[in-house]
Amino acid sequence: MDGGTLVGALLVGLAVGAVGRLVVPGRTAAPVWLTLALGVAAALLGAIVAGLVDTAPGGPAVWPLVVESGFAAAAVVLAVLAAGRPAPGTQPPPGPGARREEGS
Repeated sequence: MDGGTLVGALLVGLAVGAVGRLVVPGRTAAPVWLTLALGVAAALLGAIVAGLVDTAPGGPAVWPLVVESGFAAAAVVLAVLAAGRPAPGTQPPPGPGARREEGS
C-alpha cells in the first residue's frame, strides 16, 4: 500500500462520514467526530482488503474506491443507528408527554 492509497482512503472516509452525517434527518446521538473517524477507519480497512484481493495492481483504481466507500458507508450507518438506541437492559428517558407516577 502506497501513500496515494492512504491519502485516497483518508479523503473517501472523511467524505463518506460527512455525507452520512448529512443524510440522516434530525439530531443524532453520534457526534460528528465519531462518524468522521469511523468513516476514515473503515475506508482504511477497505483499502487493505482491496489491496489483498487485487490481483492486477496495474488495473483501474475504481474497485479500491468502491470497496473503501462501501466499508465507510456501512460503518457510518451502523454507528448512527447504534448511537440512537438505548443500551440493552436500560430504559429510555421519558418523552416530553410522559406522566410521572405519584409518590416517586
